[in-house]
Amino acid sequence: MKRPAPKAAKGVRVRLAPSPTASLHLGSARLALLNWLVARRHGGQVVLRIDEADTARAPVDHEAAIEQDLRWLGLDWDDTLRQRDRQERYAEAAEALKLRARLYPCLESEEELRFKRESRLKRGKSPVYDRAMLKLTPEQLAAAEAGGKRPYWRFRLSDSEIAWDDIARGRMQVKLTAISDPILIRADGTFLHGFTSVLDDMDTGINRIVRGEDSASATGVQLDLLSALGGNPLAVSFAHVPLLQDGSGGKARQLDGLTLRRLRGDGVEPVAIAACLIRGGAADTTPPLTALAASFDLNAACAPSHFDIASLQRLNRRVLSHLSFAEAAPRLPAGASEAFWLAVRGSLDLLSEARGWWDVVAGTIVPPVLSEDADLLRKALELLPAEPWHDRVWADWTGAVADATGLDDADIESVLRLALTGEDDGPNLAALLPLMGRARAALRLGVAAA
Repeated sequence: MKRPAPKAAKGVRVRLAPSPTASLHLGSARLALLNWLVARRHGGQVVLRIDEADTARAPVDHEAAIEQDLRWLGLDWDDTLRQRDRQERYAEAAEALKLRARLYPCLESEEELRFKRESRLKRGKSPVYDRAMLKLTPEQLAAAEAGGKRPYWRFRLSDSEIAWDDIARGRMQVKLTAISDPILIRADGTFLHGFTSVLDDMDTGINRIVRGEDSASATGVQLDLLSALGGNPLAVSFAHVPLLQDGSGGKARQLDGLTLRRLRGDGVEPVAIAACLIRGGAADTTPPLTALAASFDLNAACAPSHFDIASLQRLNRRVLSHLSFAEAAPRLPAGASEAFWLAVRGSLDLLSEARGWWDVVAGTIVPPVLSEDADLLRKALELLPAEPWHDRVWADWTGAVADATGLDDADIESVLRLALTGEDDGPNLAALLPLMGRARAALRLGVAAA
């Protein structure tokens, strides 16, 4: 296979490389968003990398799911790289590393490695791999393979320090002698992510990488590998940003079930998610991504960020309150009208809540029995106007009830709301009552008064 020339990078070039093993969680979504914003802010390019070098571990339909999640969030890309198409390239690069003695075979089992680590720790030494397999001769390797053993392969790190000027954290350095030589190829021949990702970045001309601060040590290793592969470490800029945290300071990856797919299913709007992922609890507006990109400041995004559910709900309510019927209609219950949407949209934290309000105006609910307010409810039923109803039916009806009972408007509305909707709060009843209709309202008043 002819070695591909590294793609010439004109301006900023980033890659989106979400995990292929699960739905996109918030931490991965934030990193994808940050990389995308960096590229678009500077008129650069975005490459979507589908990480699937180990096809046995990747779900069959993960590529479509990843693309759907990213597009729903509002991201696009200029090129796509699929690792399943690059197996020959990985094999060629691995052979070149072997010839330069930078990739060497190992035969120790996990049990043997664990024993070594524990023994070194007991002697007060670092548990770094001891490179014993560098002494393995070709004859010993051949004999082991003849006996059915298959080696896995480690990358021999340089005995030096790797340093770089990090966009987010300033001058950083990693002492490679304090790190075990990483395994790049498993015994079954599959290539590991730490190898394939570096080669992919080199061949596609990736020159800006925004990643989590927990990857700083891995960056030192990958820069050493990049150099060994013939790449230029100085051509790549890194920003190691703080991991997304929840309100209690825990990592967002530990927020139970909070993936883009789940939030989408709950009716959270993508612009609200994007604003919270970028601005955290300080988010107070929901500009479109194009506007975010135009003013994006990576240095500001490098500050610790908290993902606040309360802020997300507040922002989502604001987005929904301005969503047109045409935009909402495909996700509303069958039969929902524009009048219904305009009546409820300002009271929703999640679009999924529209289902409950549709049941209120067009379905069946069982209101609570309000024995203490039975007299009020019976009088309200008695005074419930005949249809057809006009826009002022609620005001006229409650005014008549107030005149007949001597109660104030707030007390009347509180009781009637609970009887008619089963809720203590919600959309304006002046808009809901005409949608509900007289028969449905009368039935609920009777049940509540029983």
